[in-house]
Amino acid sequence: MGTQRGKNIDDKIIEEIVGILDGWSGKLTWEKLIESIEKRLGSPYTRQALHQHERILSTFQDRKAALTDKSNHPTKPARPRSEEEVEMLVGRNERLQAENARLKAENTRLLEQFVVWAYNAHIRGLSEEFLSRPLPTIDRDHTRVVAISSPPKKLRK
Repeated sequence: MGTQRGKNIDDKIIEEIVGILDGWSGKLTWEKLIESIEKRLGSPYTRQALHQHERILSTFQDRKAALTDKSNHPTKPARPRSEEEVEMLVGRNERLQAENARLKAENTRLLEQFVVWAYNAHIRGLSEEFLSRPLPTIDRDHTRVVAISSPPKKLRK
């Protein structure tokens, strides 16, 4: 009998996998990540299945780059800290936790807004390809002067 297929990767599973990556230390490989995911979530996933999700792929690449950078710049051994330094570090940690919570809330609101926009775009028949077109380039060397023949109409209430 073959290996059992993992559950479909939904937003909750993506969040769990991104959380695993956020806390990763040591050498990061797809094989080690897959093994860690299976231990933590109880579902086996393939590299190909994980690769299909942009958030997992980009988080993996970012975390791997950060870990590689960290290994190229080893940290100094810890030294004893004064009470002032400890208080400062605790305060910094609390600020970073608050900032992290705020950013998570902002991200959630942006994702909710994106869902609304995606739905409205779908209703209008706009394709993902159309919506993902790059912005037009701006020629900053030339400024186009537009003559206004009449003042703009005021907005009606």
